[in-house]
Amino acid sequence: MFEIFSLEGKKAFVSGASRGLGHEIALTLAEAGADVALAARTVPDLEEAAETIRKRGRRALVCPMDISNIDDIEKAIDDAAKALGRIDILVNNAGIAKESPVMEMTAEIWDRVMEVNLRGHVFCTKAVGKYMIEHRSGKVINIASILGLVGVAYHSPYAASKGGLIQFTKSLALEWARYNIQVNALCPGYLLTDLNREFFETPRGQKVINKIPMRRAADLREIRGVTLLLASDASSFMTGSVVVFDGGQTIE
Repeated sequence: MFEIFSLEGKKAFVSGASRGLGHEIALTLAEAGADVALAARTVPDLEEAAETIRKRGRRALVCPMDISNIDDIEKAIDDAAKALGRIDILVNNAGIAKESPVMEMTAEIWDRVMEVNLRGHVFCTKAVGKYMIEHRSGKVINIASILGLVGVAYHSPYAASKGGLIQFTKSLALEWARYNIQVNALCPGYLLTDLNREFFETPRGQKVINKIPMRRAADLREIRGVTLLLASDASSFMTGSVVVFDGGQTIE
């Protein structure tokens, strides 16, 4: 029964893999049997993440990449595919958020968020697509957000970028279904990381927690189950799906 969740022999590429959610996803894929190419801008953090994976007996490839640069994307994807032999799983995870009221927002803020959160993932997917289409199989997991589904004040660029990523997911799922490539979006709610743990202990952070029916943020390790679902044969008949992981926050 559990063999359908195995990633033994699979090759994965994860953007934003140096820390936080991306690192946890990369580690999950490796522990399920995949070799993993790790992409981000910070090479020392990537090397540390890669070493963690290697200690678990899997191959880890460091791919320095600025996701806002299309040349960087294409080089990183091609290098990974050449080194690993192919790419079976793509996780588009890199992302940024910049808080700004619309009346104070600059074109630079809008463009930067869109470059990283939407445009970069579109062109990562395009670069991987030629390998997946050639092999007539693949898994694309777009890390969106519950803020792509519900409104939020002062984060309109982020919300718009994640909403756009969800619609890109659905459209691409239709295009690539004929190639046996499943394209799905994962929409996390609030996750505890080293960067935000102190925030959730503040009065403002507690107000955020109080809006979650489960009255807590998710531990990073809790993302593992849904990651394996979307990356493995367990989701072989799922495509264009939007999977919400939020402790009930978006229930209407």
